[in-house]
Amino acid sequence: MSTKLLYGTEEDLKEFDSEDGRILSDADREQILQQYDATLRGYKEGSIVKGVVVRVTNDDVFVDINFKSEGVIPREEFKDEEELKPGTQIDVYLEQVENQDGQIILSKQRADFMRVWERIREAFEKEEMVQGTITRRIKGGVVVDVFGIEAFLPGSQIDLRQVPDLDTLLGQKMDFKVIKVNKVRRNIVVSRRVVLEQERSKMRDEIIDTLDKGQIREGVVKNITDFGAFIDLGGVDGLLHITDMSWGRVTHPSEVVKLGQRVKVVVLDFNDRKERISLGMKQLTKHPWEDVAAKYPEGTRVKGKVVSITDYGVFVEIAEGVEGLIHISEMSWTQHIKHPSQVVQPGQEIEAVVLKLDPENEKISLGLKQIQPDPWANIENELPVGSKVTGEIRNLAAFGAFIEIKEGVDGLIHVSDMSWTKKINHPSEVFKKGDKVECIVLAIDKEKRRISLSMKHLEDDPWDSVASEFPAGKDVQAKISRLLDRGAVIELANGIEGFIPTSKLTTESIKNPADAFKAGDVVPAVVTEIDVGARKMTLSVVDYFKNKEDAEWKSYLEAHKPRGTTLGDVIKIEGE
Repeated sequence: MSTKLLYGTEEDLKEFDSEDGRILSDADREQILQQYDATLRGYKEGSIVKGVVVRVTNDDVFVDINFKSEGVIPREEFKDEEELKPGTQIDVYLEQVENQDGQIILSKQRADFMRVWERIREAFEKEEMVQGTITRRIKGGVVVDVFGIEAFLPGSQIDLRQVPDLDTLLGQKMDFKVIKVNKVRRNIVVSRRVVLEQERSKMRDEIIDTLDKGQIREGVVKNITDFGAFIDLGGVDGLLHITDMSWGRVTHPSEVVKLGQRVKVVVLDFNDRKERISLGMKQLTKHPWEDVAAKYPEGTRVKGKVVSITDYGVFVEIAEGVEGLIHISEMSWTQHIKHPSQVVQPGQEIEAVVLKLDPENEKISLGLKQIQPDPWANIENELPVGSKVTGEIRNLAAFGAFIEIKEGVDGLIHVSDMSWTKKINHPSEVFKKGDKVECIVLAIDKEKRRISLSMKHLEDDPWDSVASEFPAGKDVQAKISRLLDRGAVIELANGIEGFIPTSKLTTESIKNPADAFKAGDVVPAVVTEIDVGARKMTLSVVDYFKNKEDAEWKSYLEAHKPRGTTLGDVIKIEGE
């Protein structure tokens, strides 16, 4: 008799059939139930059983464990794609024989965990290393596949220092230490940092034992500060000071090294315990000043970059570790430079000429103006003394006017050389900035780079003929040009000026000539004294009228009668 189980529970076991179609008796039915119960006794919850993959969907994997129904496992619990092929035999963990829906609850992950738990526990207790593969990122760290199960690697335990991009670690196989286990929660925590620290400690001991001055070693830039960089030599750190990074000028260490960069360094010094190690990088190359004299003899043209500007000049780097100074006086042949920043800027590429070398003191004097021809080199032939020149007034000073008579060459017209006859107190009385003027070269001082110019020498000196044109005793009509406390300055022909003392202007008692005379008045006078060398001429009105009619004299006195003090004078005095 063959039978077929139609329903899986005792309550549902109501319909059996036989080959002949008869209905089974109660005894037969009880026998079949006993046979069915026997098949269930081998499945205990919490045990690991064998199963066969029956079929796979996008989300679930159906597994036959030779039970009354198939079990369902989430597909995400399978890491190996080969295990998803139908017919593959796998170990599964039986969590529940039958849930409320009559399904068997299985777990692939728990089976994997139980299978390797003893290996994990043993590694933890013996502090042995285990190998794992980093599979994915999660909050706070990454997941590591160890013996086929997942362990947690916290971010703080990944490396000796922070890893900027965890994605770069995915798929990498590494050695780890198990630092925490919890079987109930199936929680395993591993550390890569502990492994590295042990390796670092071992390497440190090896390095300390073999460390010596002058050694060349490789290291990794661990940290960068304003004063230098710390280099990890493999378990021990050394300081690469900013002054030992390059023979050239370094503003900040980040210009030379980057975090994580592998660099070669030389051991310069260390203390007795070898805890403080000084490293150098520039010492790996030859000192740049060793062959400076051969490479840059005086007169050589060099190219360089402006690295620093001071009040007195600029420093130019012409090679790594080799700087020269362009003094402010060597920046221009012609311009009066108040500050070097008027000519160059930091970082600017310029060309200069080597003027002087001092390799022992590591000094080079450079010249910027020597790149251009010296406009004063042939000045005596180009502008000989006595030649006429025309130029533009560039600047006015209290003592004279500066004239540009050639590009880059200025000359000075002193106030005393502006007129033969007029007393000029300030150049602005004669011309203004930008005026074009003609003048004559009086003198050249090539060494001091000075040229004296003159406007008055364009004409003959009128005083050369004064003695003949205005001899003593000659009567003249004199025009008062200005009044002084002691007399009046008068103007004659050709711009010649003379002076009439107050006592010779009138016989009236006056304290100031301005009380009786004003500029522009024309008075008769006689020449009484001439000093051509001193360019002085004295005249007298009083002496002029000695041989004239009294009526003329009285008429003159009446015209220049002293004025009394008026309200306007009072206001003027108070205002002054």
